[in-house]
Amino acid sequence: MLKVKLEDLVEYVEGKIYDPEIEYRGVFIDSDYVYRLGIEIMTPITSLAPGRVMIMGESEKYYLKTFELERRKKILNHIFSKKFSALFLANGLNPGQYVFDLAKKYLIPIFTVKDKSSILMSELTNFLEERLEPSITRPAGLMSVHGEGVLLTGESGVGKSEVALELIHRGHKFVSDDLTEIKKISTKTLLGSPPGNISKFIEVRGIGIINVQQLFGINAIKKSENIDMIVHFEQWKDGCEYDRLGSVEYFVKILDISIPYISIPVKPGKNLAVLVEIAAMNNRMKKYGMNPYGELMGNLCGINDLVPKEFKQVLPMWDKQ
Repeated sequence: MLKVKLEDLVEYVEGKIYDPEIEYRGVFIDSDYVYRLGIEIMTPITSLAPGRVMIMGESEKYYLKTFELERRKKILNHIFSKKFSALFLANGLNPGQYVFDLAKKYLIPIFTVKDKSSILMSELTNFLEERLEPSITRPAGLMSVHGEGVLLTGESGVGKSEVALELIHRGHKFVSDDLTEIKKISTKTLLGSPPGNISKFIEVRGIGIINVQQLFGINAIKKSENIDMIVHFEQWKDGCEYDRLGSVEYFVKILDISIPYISIPVKPGKNLAVLVEIAAMNNRMKKYGMNPYGELMGNLCGINDLVPKEFKQVLPMWDKQ
């Protein structure tokens, strides 16, 4: 199970601890759901537990004041008894001494943050979602080509870095070389980014390491990009049959998401960068329902109202984390 250090979360939102005697270093968060105290007051608590965080703002404070003192204390005591990991107070809120006393009783750290509730909720959620989403790292480069995130794969030495350089030279954006961290950010979307210690760099045989940002400028790089397709390079093999029509549409599963996949045979004299550009544009066309193979077959068969679709096949690659 993925976890996030509470101290990293506190540093991100610039929180200040109310009671330094309550230790929070070494505490981990394992849920990206941020609870609001007001919701916990109104509904039965079922999932509030260690590994979760909660926020409290002015609205919760005033809502609590609508209850008589004894009922208010009972409600708060029940919530704090769940021993969640931390309480964040929005907008520098002072919730009252009883809340601080409960935090000390149950050893729950309280942090004050300058941001208002809506902004704090967004910051906490975004940080936790980014850190807790499932991810893998794979030996592949990533480029943004005509707005399509293209993952470049293939055996070492096949020419992936050279293709990336040519694409950069043609005005496309560089994300990563050799290694790409892939995160599942929704049920249909994968986000690729470089490991922090090798971002902006490309290794080119015969030249060495180059810094893309220094050579081509800040507009030549992106910190991350959605992965829309995979282009795999393989050495040309004489006598091997290669797909010429595109009648079969291949996919690769990464973190349970199917990504379009094409394989390009590498042979001297081929302009691979142009082929990647065409593949990216063709992939975008297919998103809008266009089907060049189907249109051609329809024209050849004289059937204008029936456009055959490609067969779809999922390849057994990267289907395991």
